[in-house]
Amino acid sequence: MIDIKTDLRPLLGPVRDQGARPTCLAFAASDTHAGLREGWTPLSCEYAFFRAQQRSGRRHDQGATLSAMLEALRLDGQPAESGWPYLDAVPDDPAHWTPPSDVGPRFGRKGGPAAIDLGPIVEALDSRKPVMLLSTLSRSFFAPANEGVVDPANDEKPDPSLRHAIVAVGHGLAAGQKAILIRNSWGAGWGVNGHAWLTEKFLKPRLFATAILTEDIDVSSRATAA
Repeated sequence: MIDIKTDLRPLLGPVRDQGARPTCLAFAASDTHAGLREGWTPLSCEYAFFRAQQRSGRRHDQGATLSAMLEALRLDGQPAESGWPYLDAVPDDPAHWTPPSDVGPRFGRKGGPAAIDLGPIVEALDSRKPVMLLSTLSRSFFAPANEGVVDPANDEKPDPSLRHAIVAVGHGLAAGQKAILIRNSWGAGWGVNGHAWLTEKFLKPRLFATAILTEDIDVSSRATAA
C-alpha cells in the first residue's frame, strides 16, 4: 500500500522512450521544463541534447553533463517536440546531425543544482515543481516490484558505472518508508506506466545530483550557434 502525499503526474503527459541513446538527461530536463509550463506541450529532447553537447564539446554518443544541460536551457532554450522530433539514431555522418533551419519558438528556463537530500526535493514537489535527479542504479531499478516500488535488498550495492537521470514527480510512503515517485524515460512498459516509487533506502546511497528549474527566460532574440 502506497500513501501518496504529492503527485504531479497530472502536470505531465505520457512518458517517452529514449531508446538506446544516452539522452536520459535531455529527457529529464525537457519533461521537467515542460511540466512547469501551462498545459502540456512536450519539448524537444533532441534540441536540448544537441545544444548541451555543443556547449560541452561532447559527442552524440556520450551522455550530457548537468552543467551543460542547464546552460543550454538558459541560453539556447528549446522548441516544442514538433520543432525537432526525437531521432531513433543520429545520422551515420554526425555532421548531418543539426537542427532544422526553423525549429519554431524557443523557450528558455533558468535553473541550477540543488541539495542532494530528500528534504529539499519534497519541498519543491509540494510547491508543484518537478525535480531532476541524477542517480546511480542497481538491479532493483530494472524491475520495479508491486505498485512500482523500487526497494533494494540489504546486500544490493550501487553500481557507479550505471548513471541515470530521472524526474521526481511526487512523494509519499512506500514499503514502510519515505519514497519519491519518479518519471523515467524508458517508455510506459517500465514500472507503472513509466513511473516508480524509489524508497529512501534506494535513493540515499545512489543520488549524486539534483537540479531545480525556476523562472522562464525569453531567448527569442538570442542567436544560436550553427
